[in-house]
Amino acid sequence: MYDLLIKGGVCYDGTGREGFKADIAIKDGLIAKVGEPDADAAKVIDAKGLAVAPGFIDTHSHSDLVALVEPGITNKTTQGVTTDVIGQDGMSLAPVLPRYVSTWQKTMAGLEGQYPVEWRWESAAEYMKALDAMDLGPNLAYLAPTGNLRMCVMGLSNRKATPSEVSMMKDLLEKCIEAGAVGLSTGLIYPPSSYMEEDEIAQVTSVLAKYDLPFVIHQRSEADTILESMDEVFRISRKSGCPVHFSHFKVCGKKNAHLFDAVMKKLDEGERDIKLSFDQYPYGAGSTTFSVILPPWAHDGGADQCLLRLADEAERQRMKRDIVNGIPGWDNFIDFAGMENILVTFVKTPKNADLVGKNMIEIGEIRGREPLDAAFDLLLQEDLAVGLVDFYGLEEHVRTIMTHHLQNPCTDGILGAQPHPRVYGTFSRILGHYVRELGLMTLPEAIRKMTSRPASIFHLEGRGVLKEGYVADVTVFDPEKVIDKATYTDPMQFSEGIPFVIVGGTSVVEDSQVLKGKAGKVLRFKK
Repeated sequence: MYDLLIKGGVCYDGTGREGFKADIAIKDGLIAKVGEPDADAAKVIDAKGLAVAPGFIDTHSHSDLVALVEPGITNKTTQGVTTDVIGQDGMSLAPVLPRYVSTWQKTMAGLEGQYPVEWRWESAAEYMKALDAMDLGPNLAYLAPTGNLRMCVMGLSNRKATPSEVSMMKDLLEKCIEAGAVGLSTGLIYPPSSYMEEDEIAQVTSVLAKYDLPFVIHQRSEADTILESMDEVFRISRKSGCPVHFSHFKVCGKKNAHLFDAVMKKLDEGERDIKLSFDQYPYGAGSTTFSVILPPWAHDGGADQCLLRLADEAERQRMKRDIVNGIPGWDNFIDFAGMENILVTFVKTPKNADLVGKNMIEIGEIRGREPLDAAFDLLLQEDLAVGLVDFYGLEEHVRTIMTHHLQNPCTDGILGAQPHPRVYGTFSRILGHYVRELGLMTLPEAIRKMTSRPASIFHLEGRGVLKEGYVADVTVFDPEKVIDKATYTDPMQFSEGIPFVIVGGTSVVEDSQVLKGKAGKVLRFKK
């Protein structure tokens, strides 16, 4: 007898193949049969009129901390996600040394939020063991983060790494891979990763080449100098031999729209000799920590030093000058988005809760201060634990990038009081708006991009395809009704039209209701 039978649906197996009628039988967490069942099942899901697909894979997620408090991660499972890739942008919870925990928590607060979690680990293996103990909804796959590696080896100072220090970072990356890391991430706008020079990065990423694991990169510029930034990424890959996966690929700033064609051409040229891929969220606005509005030098030495500078009037004046005048090679969010297009998504304390959802101009008006002074005050009062949404781009670019053959979707999910709607709506938005309503791509192709493609990039063996012997991560949705409900003004809304989601043979969404209990697990790369 099977444990579960999904009966009467149209299967989209994740390979790009057209839909076909077949039942899916599940036994012991695996897909036991695709086709006519040859035995009864303890439980049957009637999927008549519904599409049956492999569970969706979110290749850029910031669930590192919330998974230890709200392990169901229901904002993902309700949009059909069965696997979250964490450890992004060169920042995660491990590896970490005890003496850096306090300042690192402040540094990460704008990406991960603030949760009452006691950090009782140092190594990546210990952190993943802590995740193992949680009642996870989706699976989690961990990327080793360059910021953590560098911090553990040489602290938070802005200086060139010595050969010995580079060697120690490589050794630490090896340990992370031994623990199960599925790649290495960096965020070259976030300290201390931003302090890494090209050759240092190439030497560290040479470890990835041995295992064909991806270097997942928020590149140094997505705005004015994006073409030069892409050249740097390609040089790193050619020196080290590692595959490259661009995080949230885009061109920031409407003033940089003229660069778009050259950016896409450069991407195609890079593919000629580099193993390339990238992910993208389907919106013309981004989200990150509010502290990115500060010039890079303001972060030197870590979060505590940044807070001291924010409390110093002379340092504030220097920050203002650099924001107004710019610094070569720096992605100046205020320049490419504009203060009116940068909104606060969350804060740590109630005293500034009235600023959530307000843009920088409005924040200045509410506080009776110049916008930059009000922003500096906010960061100082909240210990940097502030998030933002920035409206940076053009819808036509979003659509062009989405249909590129190297693309797969992601949420870049950063939680908060009023998060970016992508946290709740990315995958259902693609299926409902871009596939059904706009016909931008076919349903089989969209599902392939959400399933087998990311599974291949991150070596998630036995997942991403509806195939006998593969893990039973399955999403069942109504192609005529699936849609995102999350908006910028009301983002914390679950998607509609996804009545069943199964992780490892266990239901996490049933009849559109979230179920509690353990289903997912930590997925580990095996050498």
